[in-house]
Amino acid sequence: MASVTAEPVDTITEVPGKRTPLVTGAHDYGTVTEAVCRLAESKTPKAWYIALGFSASLMGMLFGLVGYLIITGVGVWGNRSPVFWGWPIVNFVFWVGIGHAGTLISAILFLFRQDWRTGINRAAEAMTIFAVVCAGLFPGIHIGRVWLAYWLFPIPNQMSMWPNFRSPLLWDVFAVSTYATVSLLFWYMGMIPDLATLRDRATGKIQQFAYGLFSLGWNGSSRHWHRYERAYLLLAALATPLVLSVHTIVSFDFAVSQLPGWHTTIFPPYFVAGAVFSGFAMVLTLMIPVRSICGIKDLLTDRHLENMTKVIIATGSMVGYAYAMEFFIAWYGGNRYETFAFINRAFGPYAWAYWIMVSCNVISPQLFWIKKIRTTPWMIFVVCIFVNIGMWFERFVITVTSLSRDFLPSSWGYFKPTIVDVLMLIGSFGLFMTLFLLFCKFLPMVAMAEVKSVMGQPHAHGGYQPDIPDSEGNYHTKDSDT
Repeated sequence: MASVTAEPVDTITEVPGKRTPLVTGAHDYGTVTEAVCRLAESKTPKAWYIALGFSASLMGMLFGLVGYLIITGVGVWGNRSPVFWGWPIVNFVFWVGIGHAGTLISAILFLFRQDWRTGINRAAEAMTIFAVVCAGLFPGIHIGRVWLAYWLFPIPNQMSMWPNFRSPLLWDVFAVSTYATVSLLFWYMGMIPDLATLRDRATGKIQQFAYGLFSLGWNGSSRHWHRYERAYLLLAALATPLVLSVHTIVSFDFAVSQLPGWHTTIFPPYFVAGAVFSGFAMVLTLMIPVRSICGIKDLLTDRHLENMTKVIIATGSMVGYAYAMEFFIAWYGGNRYETFAFINRAFGPYAWAYWIMVSCNVISPQLFWIKKIRTTPWMIFVVCIFVNIGMWFERFVITVTSLSRDFLPSSWGYFKPTIVDVLMLIGSFGLFMTLFLLFCKFLPMVAMAEVKSVMGQPHAHGGYQPDIPDSEGNYHTKDSDT
């Protein structure tokens, strides 16, 4: 009689054509904690110091150029008549858009109970905070007199001067600051259980004090979990409309003007779709190398990557549709100035920028229809790089091409960025990467508590029983006693 061996508890039954689990490998609750805490607790690798040194040097260059700008004046930029809005506003809109994926993944997908968000939401939330920090730098310095930026705020003053609340530029101040505040609270609230885990595992007094301070006395009791889940749900509900409102208000900077190429009602949904599009691409650009370097491929699986590429396909198609509708609206409206503005974009002196934008934002995401490409990490990484490039060029095309040729041909000009423009853009990436590297080192990159919630239940007789897909492809916890 042939001997029969029992299937190991940690073996996952594969169902051809069905979805793979959200946590792969022979993981139990303990090994998930070890995998996430490894970077914060182990000796820091040299590669991290090298990356941090390089990013910090770029960040130092950025702040040095900001000081040079304040001392010398905004003439160090390429902004000239008629292009008074150049790279600073382009960079601002770009970075605000990058920050949208974090709130979408964390808030909207949480409200819709999409469990696949659990592996990526923490890094995406952190990316939101860091992107908003980068974005907030540029409006503050592009006004020329940085030391008078407080005039933007409605505070009593000796000049009896009050901000113009009818200006969308002031709406930006409130929208972005509100978005940053709620996103920061949402990110921090989600980390409290994981910070308590790091507190309990810490061996040094400094680490114990720091993690203990920010974990707010968390002890994992049912009352704490109840309060935590209620607060997290309320913050998710509060953050959800911000995903739509913030970039809508940013689009009003352009849409409420009378300038051809800007004065269009399609901008609010178009900007929101583009923001989610670029934000998801940036999350993938960061997390694909991180999951390999930090050894968290079992927690951030190919299924997570594939789901995100599907969102990129959807939002990229929306962006491509908006590009086509802009030309249709210009033609159908019968306004010759609008018609000229869009023909000038596609075939004028900035045609090179327009077709880079179309190639990167419309054509490259369609490659994700091919399953081989959307399930191969390095191919996803390459496509996402092109998407990020294309989305920066989109903001460049919208801002610069509309301003460079206005109603009066004698005032037309060609915008050329200076070396200060270029280096400040590069430096903003240095600021972003410096903050992200510090986050990866000292804070949990993956939401341990949320990942464990989608893993199933511990085995009654020891070990771990993962979720088993049934014949319909749905995952349920297998009861060991049945």
